[in-house]
Amino acid sequence: MRETHLRKGRQTVKLGLIKVVHDLFPDERLQTSYSILEGVYCSLYQSPLSIREVRLIEERLRAWAASRAQIRFLRREDGYYVYQVDGLQVRAVYPAFQDTSLIEPFTIVPFSPGFIVDFGDIDRGAATPLIPPFLLSQTYERTRRWLDNVDIEHVADLNAYISSGRALQLITIAEALHEKQIAEIADTILQQRRALRVLLVSGPSSSGKTSFTQRISTQLVVNGLRPVPLSLDDYFVNRADTPRDENGDLDFERLDALDLPLLHAHIRALIEGETVDVPSFDFVTGTRTGRTTPLGVGPSQILLIEGIHALNPALLDRLHSNIAFRIYVSALGGVNIDLMNRVPTTEIRLVRRMVRDHMTRGISPEETLARWASVRRGEYANVFRFQEQADVMFNTSMLYELNALRVPAERALASIRDDSPYRETRDRLGTLLSFFEPIDVSKVPFNSILREFIGGSIYFEP
Repeated sequence: MRETHLRKGRQTVKLGLIKVVHDLFPDERLQTSYSILEGVYCSLYQSPLSIREVRLIEERLRAWAASRAQIRFLRREDGYYVYQVDGLQVRAVYPAFQDTSLIEPFTIVPFSPGFIVDFGDIDRGAATPLIPPFLLSQTYERTRRWLDNVDIEHVADLNAYISSGRALQLITIAEALHEKQIAEIADTILQQRRALRVLLVSGPSSSGKTSFTQRISTQLVVNGLRPVPLSLDDYFVNRADTPRDENGDLDFERLDALDLPLLHAHIRALIEGETVDVPSFDFVTGTRTGRTTPLGVGPSQILLIEGIHALNPALLDRLHSNIAFRIYVSALGGVNIDLMNRVPTTEIRLVRRMVRDHMTRGISPEETLARWASVRRGEYANVFRFQEQADVMFNTSMLYELNALRVPAERALASIRDDSPYRETRDRLGTLLSFFEPIDVSKVPFNSILREFIGGSIYFEP
């Protein structure tokens, strides 16, 4: 279990951090904002920290952990685990150890105006330092500034909109933000169109890539630039040649599951204005059919490639990087439960996927949960490590989405029995959703990214 928010040893570090910051800065409040791979970005609420102060926090936190400080679980209350940490009462959404000797190793990295509590990324190697995620941070901060504009800070503010009869206003504000940002990205692409030949869109599972790609395509057409999609699915090697993972299972998410020599040749030819014969892959037989489709990219067009490998530099082989515009999309969240309890982005995507699978694909919640660990491994291997190479990062989270997803998600979760191995996950997600006042989804626009998961999207209807 890799998730930062689920590991008790990491939650114990968080309890200690809250205690240390309270002792060092009694007039300030700690804010945990968002996850960064295996770490979490933190800051003081509306108060910047110096590098010296960050170093002092790390020093005190290590001393606290070594002292075998007293943590006592008091009770469950209103969805929180309530702890007493050396006399300080702390409310946490996720459970922690009561023995500080069980905390996970950590490093605190200054990252202005706050710091990153880094637990180490096993994919980059323990000795490799964290590369500061500037683009990710800028995207979160842009979301935060916009939330300030509409006077929304925490879940309680969302619930106040709904309870006061302003749910439709909440929906329209959130959708207007998405439309504005997508149009701005399209305008940026238009400004660079002389040099650009390829548009690349990538993101993790349930990030809304497909809906986003459709919407950016519409905005590009408005700007006089028509995208020509190239599906990576057509370039799978025959199933007999598909690589296998460490368990001997077919691994369709690896880059070399694609016929790279042919794909490279076709991308190069399309960029140079030639026409290629795109193959067709039969997923039932696991083999390439004999059918091909001619494809070309004209002067007023741009090649569009969407998929988990789209930001991998190896996809374009040795072509100059300036010909491509790269977009990373993910449900990055923005509205947290309170200052010290964030809504993990992986939980948002898991709820999205579970609702979509249950409502539109006939897949049970337990099947979705059983596949999630494999999905997450693929994301770490193929998606997250390339996210900072994007030119633009787009937050697909909707301001109101967990309010909208609450009822269909609870309906799906109710099918998980008490004797299921996923009972704990059922209860955890149910607790998270309980913080959000439910909202009627009938007013959600049919081109909304959220429609990709609740059904009724104009992009997925026959």
